[in-house]
Amino acid sequence: MSASPHKNDQDKLDRYINSFADQSFRDQADRDYIAARLACRFELMPQFLWASHQAVEKYFKAILLYNKINATKVGHDLKKAQVLTSRLSFKIDLSPSSQKFMDHLANCGEFRYIDVPYAVQGYALIDLDFLVWELRRYCQVLNVFGKVLPAGEQKRLDDAKSELLQSSSNPATKFRLSGGLLEKILENKSHPSRPALLWNNPVFGLRKRTTVRAKNLLHAQNPLLSLYPEMLDELLKYVFIPDKLAQRYRAHLVNIKANPTARP
Repeated sequence: MSASPHKNDQDKLDRYINSFADQSFRDQADRDYIAARLACRFELMPQFLWASHQAVEKYFKAILLYNKINATKVGHDLKKAQVLTSRLSFKIDLSPSSQKFMDHLANCGEFRYIDVPYAVQGYALIDLDFLVWELRRYCQVLNVFGKVLPAGEQKRLDDAKSELLQSSSNPATKFRLSGGLLEKILENKSHPSRPALLWNNPVFGLRKRTTVRAKNLLHAQNPLLSLYPEMLDELLKYVFIPDKLAQRYRAHLVNIKANPTARP
């Protein structure tokens, strides 16, 4: 909606904030999503989890900003972001499998340095594709808070709401966000990111796919801190470890001392 002339200073401010949500959150999330797909394809699994987490985090932050919900204390916490969506005037509908994958990202995708155990198993790329598709549908202006829009803009808003309502029953590939970066990449056959987006993608594409090839993955790794938490205090002299992780490993060490078989 930022393309139309503004009526007053508040209207101008609202439009710029919505454009900020587009540029800094939704577009960046789209790029993170493509990067995650590439990482998964080439089995760079920590990078896959991190880029997936970054994409979902930014989609949530875009939704919250479009709807003027304070998210200044979310940080990288996906669960905090999802809790804030309860304040929306609509419900974000995630399938059980998408919710499960998002919970997995919330538990291990935030951490970049293999400082918590991670695992990637099953058809994780397909899980990411569906989670992004389901969540991203809401990454658009759906509430103008009583503002009277020009007729053309009101029609586009009504059409967006109608398409969103029908999205669950229509083929996923039919859904489009107005001005979305993924949509621009799909339409530009020469865009260098297009093959990475389309590769075995069940939900983003130009036609409905009845089948896609998917690899059943099994990757896991324990961090050295879980194997030898005795090094924590020495390590903290040289590197930053979040307090919540340090506390977790202190508790792990206490448990190991009490029960040596608890060491992984």
